[in-house]
Amino acid sequence: MHTEKNQTNLYNIGVSYKKADAHIRGKFSISKENQIALLKEAAQNGITGIFVLSTCNRTEITGFANHPFQLISLLCKYSFGTVEEFAEVSNVYKNQEAIEHLFRMGTGLDSQILGDYEIVGQLRQAFKQAKKQKTTNAILERLLNAVMQASKRVKNETRLSSGTTSVSYAAVQYVIHNLPSYNTKNILVFGLGKMGKNTCKNLAEYTDNKSVCLINRTEEKATEFIKEHKSVRKARIQDLTEELNQTDVLVVSTASEIPTITSKHISGAKKLLILDLSMPENVAKEVQDLTHITYVNVDQLSKITDETLAVRQQEVPLAEQIIESHTLEFNEWLNHRRFTPAITALKQSLETIQQDEIAFHKKKIKNFDEEQAALITSRFIQKITTQFVKHLKDDETSVAQSIEVVGKMFGTTIEETYGEDY
Repeated sequence: MHTEKNQTNLYNIGVSYKKADAHIRGKFSISKENQIALLKEAAQNGITGIFVLSTCNRTEITGFANHPFQLISLLCKYSFGTVEEFAEVSNVYKNQEAIEHLFRMGTGLDSQILGDYEIVGQLRQAFKQAKKQKTTNAILERLLNAVMQASKRVKNETRLSSGTTSVSYAAVQYVIHNLPSYNTKNILVFGLGKMGKNTCKNLAEYTDNKSVCLINRTEEKATEFIKEHKSVRKARIQDLTEELNQTDVLVVSTASEIPTITSKHISGAKKLLILDLSMPENVAKEVQDLTHITYVNVDQLSKITDETLAVRQQEVPLAEQIIESHTLEFNEWLNHRRFTPAITALKQSLETIQQDEIAFHKKKIKNFDEEQAALITSRFIQKITTQFVKHLKDDETSVAQSIEVVGKMFGTTIEETYGEDY
């Protein structure tokens, strides 16, 4: 049986909210520093196209490899997850499946909250980071551009992102629906990343609560933020424990690899609702288990639905049509790039045979019609190359094997170029 040596394929491997709960996703979360280290190691090992995405809902590696385990081992090395845990909750997509997955993810169809477009910016940043480390290639560049174009159309031409629905929005809705007299409660937002900022803004928009306190590790950022949001007051990181003693609701949106809220911050038995928007979870397990603590993580918040999601669900078929058109366009470009060198080499081989045969018959046959012979044989060459293209595009075809066979038949070297190696 013929085996394809060093056949490089596009893979997307990782864990997401679909199979992995927040605790497991936290284990596979990769810090910014480790993402860069991972990309550098991949480049040193000859992987010429790769990028890493790590968010609260998923950690994924997309790249070209001979085998998906090359990417899986990198994921496990630079996170706290094991290969055994990965096997239980993972997704592994190859070639067209990987392409389709990126399109669905980049248009909000694969978000934990349908139509949540935060992933678009995260994807863009992930690719930008890889480009800075010089671990991208022409295929990934074209693919990400196609995904962004589809995403823009879905956002502009459908109502898939209509209404306000996000984890930070869901956190505020949870407070509104589960906490009596929420407008009079003391609310502490810890961490001023995107989630923290959006939570403060949503509290201002959807409640009349005037007792919102903000603590951030970098105090200057908090100072700048409250200049524009007068309803929010600022406290120092040193006062976190003291503030928690007076707090009814704590929103944790810190971006740390280890818990930022531990038992040392909690004193007494005052009832406290904690909404943890971080990934990995930034509230220690011993705090989550305290009887007077009500703990809610991103998975629980993402189950909050409203009429907005019903409207969005109706828009899915239209979004899928847009995705299909962009996927088709990308695949046509990919096929052209992939097959052109092989077709050109085959055509050149056939034209060499054609010229040799015409020259031979010209010597042998009196009044030989060279022009007519060239016309007829050129049509043969065109028909043969067209059939070869159809064969290569067939899903059942082993492209590398077909190119190798034709190369041997015509005594020429024809290399498959699917991206850099793909």
